[in-house]
Amino acid sequence: MKKQSVFIDYGLIIFGAFVMGFAIKNLYDPINLVTGGVTGIAIVVKSVADIPLWLTNTLCNIPLFLAAWKLKGWLFIKRTLIATASLSLSLLVIPDMPFLTDDLFLTSLFGGIVSGAGTGLIFLFQATTGGTDMLAALIQRKLKHYSIAQIMQVLDGMVVILGAMVFGIRYALYALIAIYATAQVSDGILEGLKFSKQAYVISDKYKEIASAVMSRMDRGVTALDGEGMYSGQQKKVLFCVVSKKEIVTLREIVAEFDRKAFVIVTDVREVFGEGFIEY
Repeated sequence: MKKQSVFIDYGLIIFGAFVMGFAIKNLYDPINLVTGGVTGIAIVVKSVADIPLWLTNTLCNIPLFLAAWKLKGWLFIKRTLIATASLSLSLLVIPDMPFLTDDLFLTSLFGGIVSGAGTGLIFLFQATTGGTDMLAALIQRKLKHYSIAQIMQVLDGMVVILGAMVFGIRYALYALIAIYATAQVSDGILEGLKFSKQAYVISDKYKEIASAVMSRMDRGVTALDGEGMYSGQQKKVLFCVVSKKEIVTLREIVAEFDRKAFVIVTDVREVFGEGFIEY
């Protein structure tokens, strides 16, 4: 079962890399959008020296992987190696099908959405596509007071500036739109599968509400001791974590027993444990 799960993980990593490859080859490259990373460098090199995207991506990543393998070992690079090799392969085999080339804004936005979907899938299964991600991890070994994310921002910023120097500031500004869309979509994939809602319910009918939540929703409820600072009365505060779609049912249950109940609902990024994400 575990081996089957690993194959599924690698399959989705490869699929995510091909989605990224499509965005890079048929959306970014035809309109000279340099969004950072080694693939951004590949777009610049192709424009200047007519070297294929897949070849530049491969050649730039080889020394990075050799250094990472030597410094951090096989476990650190194996999934990223699969993702990077798949991205280079996608840039080689995906046919040229440029479209939306007459609308820079729409291409930037759609390219960011497509690229973000591929990136999110790759990140979701603990991989990256090498390039500036890998280089940032290696640099961080020497500059420990900076995070990998901070170093990546500098590296990708330098690539975007390079693109602006070659293609002009107008294209660089459109590239920023694509970068923003990529980040939003990839974050949505990573966090959307894990987002939950937590609710605090203050009500004199706490026993009835807790019983209904446990029986109808099959969710656990914790009763916390509280005190009203104005009234001085002891109160029970119910604490419950549910999925996003279940919060509607929870509100209906509370309203059924006490329409004057005080309810606080907030977002929860990750919940580990029974009924949510397994460790």
